[in-house]
Amino acid sequence: QVQLVESGGGLVQAGGSLRLSCAASGRTFSAYTVGWFRQAPGKERVFVAATTWNGARRRYADSVKGRFTISRDNAKNTVYLEMNSLEPEDTAAYYCAATIQFAIPDGPSDYDYWGQGTQVTVSS
Repeated sequence: QVQLVESGGGLVQAGGSLRLSCAASGRTFSAYTVGWFRQAPGKERVFVAATTWNGARRRYADSVKGRFTISRDNAKNTVYLEMNSLEPEDTAAYYCAATIQFAIPDGPSDYDYWGQGTQVTVSS
């Protein structure tokens, strides 16, 4: 079992930055691929970024490439999402999720464990 708790969301102006954290409990956390998803009001939950268990492979949605960076510190059981050059279109609830799959799936149904989410609001 893995429990995930996100933090770091907030209100920021366009062009600003935020860093989200996903803290995990469970001693096998380092074995999991961890991803970030986001969901805007009235829209589906969509893939943002993910990293394999050792951080060697990362995958990003086209909409965030070059602006967002995912990283992890297994010693701290934490995965981060550094978000730069934020745009109003990035406004959403952000969720971290974990899967035991070694590959980096981009579908929400491929992930087994989810956090409760943290809100990111970007004002224009």
